[in-house]
Amino acid sequence: MEELEMQVELVEKWIEAGEISELQDFLNEQNISDVEELIDELPEHAALFIETLNINRAVHVFGILDFPTQERIFKKLSASKIRELINEMPPDDRTSFFSDLKGDVVKHLIIMLSPEERKDALSLLGYPEDSVGRLMTPDYITVKPHWSITRILEHIRRYGNASETIDVLYVIDQQGHLVDDIRIRDILISDPETKVEDLIDNRLISLYANDPQEEAVNVFRMNNRVALPVVDEQGIMLGIVTIDDILWVANEEYSEDMQRIGGSEALDEPYLDVSIFNLVKKRGGWLIVLFLGQLLTVYVLKFYEDRLTTILVLLMPVIMSSGGNSGSQASTLIIQAMAMGEVTLRDWWRVMRREILSGLFLGLILGTLGFIRISVDQAFTGTYGDAWNLYALAIGFSLLGVVMWGSLTGAMLPFLLRRFGADPASSSAPFVSTIVDVTGLIIYFTIATLILGGVLL
Repeated sequence: MEELEMQVELVEKWIEAGEISELQDFLNEQNISDVEELIDELPEHAALFIETLNINRAVHVFGILDFPTQERIFKKLSASKIRELINEMPPDDRTSFFSDLKGDVVKHLIIMLSPEERKDALSLLGYPEDSVGRLMTPDYITVKPHWSITRILEHIRRYGNASETIDVLYVIDQQGHLVDDIRIRDILISDPETKVEDLIDNRLISLYANDPQEEAVNVFRMNNRVALPVVDEQGIMLGIVTIDDILWVANEEYSEDMQRIGGSEALDEPYLDVSIFNLVKKRGGWLIVLFLGQLLTVYVLKFYEDRLTTILVLLMPVIMSSGGNSGSQASTLIIQAMAMGEVTLRDWWRVMRREILSGLFLGLILGTLGFIRISVDQAFTGTYGDAWNLYALAIGFSLLGVVMWGSLTGAMLPFLLRRFGADPASSSAPFVSTIVDVTGLIIYFTIATLILGGVLL
């Protein structure tokens, strides 16, 4: 931290003195992550840093910044630097940046691209917004089945610099169909006269261009790969997706899920960059829905109004919080399991059985504690009168029923949303709690009426 502060002071000194050459030499010697930290500390000079860096390093620094920062910098760059930057950006990073821009800006930027880069940009932008096609890059190395190791190595020396990665080579036939992929390790340890077809193991894993990006994250997670090929429906190879892009997607998906689980719409930019108006807009919708849902408790209370006692009303928060907590737990666990690919729609019955059993045991634990609590309270204060044992039984069985119902509701709601094409994360903890609060009161007062019928009437 002290080192960063010293660097900030030094950079500010150079800028104030107009010693740009000193600044340039310093920035070009730093790691790109160090330059990113300087941009965070001195956002007002971010555009100057990008202008000063040599183009290769400027592209790498720009690529790891979040979009709001990229947009702020872009507005302050010179036209020549913009032209240089977007032409040198990797196609996948450029597509991601263009996708987030609004209005006619993208049209003007595409005109600034070279004919070859313009063709790639238009092709990638033609895929659906959240598809694998938006992530892929056309910069990769292909080989033919009849090539020898010697010819492959010559090919890599000639075209390797233009490739996103040379860790994996892709075998295609004369028509461009993807046959297999080969790790560079297998190439390097093989005899020079070995043919590519002798190294093919037919254990190909590929993605389709129109697949959802979230599905690509799961494929990378389940397979130890640094890159995966992308094909069309006919098996023609279109590009590759690398692990760095997948990590960005995974991070964005995680952030969105956490925001939805918290009972809010997903934020499209970092929290501190969201305007107060948009923050209220993102959160207000869900709060209104939850508020209207909670109003249903009024109708439940009104229905049971003539059977309510002071004691039952005082014990309501215990019932509502226990059911809401169990539902929130189950919902969070299932959403996470779905995101990790641990459960699918086909597993709904297995999940239901598990949650009924776990809800039963959890309900028995809390129900027993509720019974004991009332018994102890009665022994010391006599609050519940002669019917204390009936109140204890009502609370015990109500907790059992509400906790079981909360667990089942929280676990099944994500499946229901996924079944109808919605995001399971929308079954957030507050949403589940609201549903279980209302239905839990019905369970509570129904059980209380059955057990305390003679006392309440």
